Amino acid sequence: MSRHVAIVTDSTAYLPQGTMERHGITAVPLTVVLGGQALEEGTEISTRSLAQALQKRRSVTTSRPSPQLFAETYRKVAASGATGIVSLHLSAELSGTYDAAVLAAREAPVPVRVVDTGMIAMALGFCALAAAEVAETGGTVDEAVTAAEKRASGTTAYFYVDTLDYLRRGGRIGAAQALLGSALAVKPLLQLDEGRIEPLEKVRTASKAIARLEELVADRAGTAPVDIAVHHLAAPERASALADRLRERVPGLSELHVSEVGAVIGAHTGPGLLGAVVSAR
Repeated sequence: MSRHVAIVTDSTAYLPQGTMERHGITAVPLTVVLGGQALEEGTEISTRSLAQALQKRRSVTTSRPSPQLFAETYRKVAASGATGIVSLHLSAELSGTYDAAVLAAREAPVPVRVVDTGMIAMALGFCALAAAEVAETGGTVDEAVTAAEKRASGTTAYFYVDTLDYLRRGGRIGAAQALLGSALAVKPLLQLDEGRIEPLEKVRTASKAIARLEELVADRAGTAPVDIAVHHLAAPERASALADRLRERVPGLSELHVSEVGAVIGAHTGPGLLGAVVSAR
């Protein structure tokens, strides 16, 4: 069934397929280039294949969707009956996806509001869900955008990585370059800050870093109603254990999602990633 306002996001939101179908959300895929072959995230490359390629130190890069792909998506959504579109995307500090969407929106058959959420992974996914919930109740484009922006303002994302090497190679660490000199001696904790991946703390061992990640999430959640997402790459045991501990520690927990990140984020973080997103309801 068509809605007055349609919600479009991109594949780095990492929303489960069933969730997107239930809420009528459309995701435009980013691309992973592996060994010279361009593969769409979510359909043409698995996280297992990506992790194996990274461990073998094969060349892996990522690229934004083309404006043409966005234009095609907007046309299809409009043809389904939407009279307005809210297009929500990962941080423009990390990708040109937002810019490609803006270019396509100019030629769309219906009005399109393109939003740089400043988020990534389920931090972006929670924004898309907030907008979709407003759209489902007959809300306007402006109301859906407001809901997404409010959700973004109350969302924090933390990341643990085994090494900064992948972020360094991909040019995605910004000020975290300050950690590179001691990267072999520490386990870095990072935070999404104003759309950029920035250093948060340096911890001496992996176990202490993951324990500190748990503390940060629990402190950020407090006692208010929150949703939490735990992400990983090739580290399911770590993710499951962290999720179990957070269920016990966060009294206001509403929904908890555990998922492996897709190939785009994985290409820049490497195997061993453990991430946690806290989003106030």
